[in-house]
Amino acid sequence: MSTAQGRETPAALARPAEVEVAIVGAGLAGTSLAAVLGKSGHKVALIDPHLVHHDEFRAEKIGMKQMRVFEKLGLGPAIRPLVTPMTDIHVFRLGQLFQRQRKWEFAFSYGALVNGMRQALPPQVPLTVGKVVEVSTGPDRQRLVLTNGAVIEARLLVVATGYSEALRRAVGIERVEESKAHSLSIGFDLAITPQECAYPAVTCYARNPADRIAYLSVFPIGNRLRGNMFVYRTVAEEWTRAFRENPQAMLCELMPEIARQCGNFAVAGPVEVRQVSLTTTREHRRAGVVTIGDAFWTTCPTPGIGINRVVTDVERLASSYIPAWLKTPGMDADKICGFYDDPVKVATDKAGMRSSIYAKRITIETGLEWRLRRLRNNTARKLMILGRKIRHRDALPTPSVA
Repeated sequence: MSTAQGRETPAALARPAEVEVAIVGAGLAGTSLAAVLGKSGHKVALIDPHLVHHDEFRAEKIGMKQMRVFEKLGLGPAIRPLVTPMTDIHVFRLGQLFQRQRKWEFAFSYGALVNGMRQALPPQVPLTVGKVVEVSTGPDRQRLVLTNGAVIEARLLVVATGYSEALRRAVGIERVEESKAHSLSIGFDLAITPQECAYPAVTCYARNPADRIAYLSVFPIGNRLRGNMFVYRTVAEEWTRAFRENPQAMLCELMPEIARQCGNFAVAGPVEVRQVSLTTTREHRRAGVVTIGDAFWTTCPTPGIGINRVVTDVERLASSYIPAWLKTPGMDADKICGFYDDPVKVATDKAGMRSSIYAKRITIETGLEWRLRRLRNNTARKLMILGRKIRHRDALPTPSVA
């Protein structure tokens, strides 16, 4: 296959392949799980329509909590070379510098991260390139037929197909839309390098709820300076079209307090937009099949908790469930439900959904309760900004009298 030309290599299996676990979807969730299970000695088939993951605007940062989980799973050596670490983030609120956060964050391009992890897969877990066209499931065996007629049989099927619906529907799993077009994620490269920016990284919150903007995050990915903005709008709005046409003018108007330090928001390349809906799942408690990551629930990226759900699913399955399931016969629904009812998973999923809903309400809701909450929060922030300025003034040396 020539990756430069983007051609796909079909799976070439001479006879039905028998594995313990078949994972469909080689994004971050599926690839991570396959790597961990493979290193533990399990026979795994990782299936995806593409040998090389295409460029895709998805999550572009994780925190130290998620990195520690990757390290715990033994994936740290594969991930560390693919991320750009940062520890100093200037946070602007109400048009002023609010605080400097000293915390670890790690930035990456999603496609590059996934491709790097695929290349680091253990030899015993090759990527099978193909699309599932037939699937049958049950309490003992799961049978997958690919486009070229190849057959894979497994004791367990893991659905890690993200937003794709074809396999979920074939299995009988339904997606439930909780909040349609909940938010919009916008990504772009700035025309200056990280070295030319006044800040190592910056987060700037919108001042006016009527703008329907949560915040802008500016951070380095390698030698690129990347901008991610999260707004509560839709792709079809005139505002979105206007932003795509002239992001620099709109950003300079919306966030003048950091424009100059960020190269006056000159943008290099196209603006990428991704609409996000909040969804849950039903009819997923069935024998032989487990659904993870965005194939199970989708939450809003604004609170920054989406990858936390992914790594939680991978860690719980790889550490506490799949190895134990494979030690005993069968793969009935009771086994599978143990994962769905896992207290850590349940708490993580619910926290992600709760944070997604709250972040939108506290940003744009016009009801009295939410206006009072914003007033309370902003009053406290103004006092903190004032206190910082007073401390800074008092720390200045007193001029000596000649």
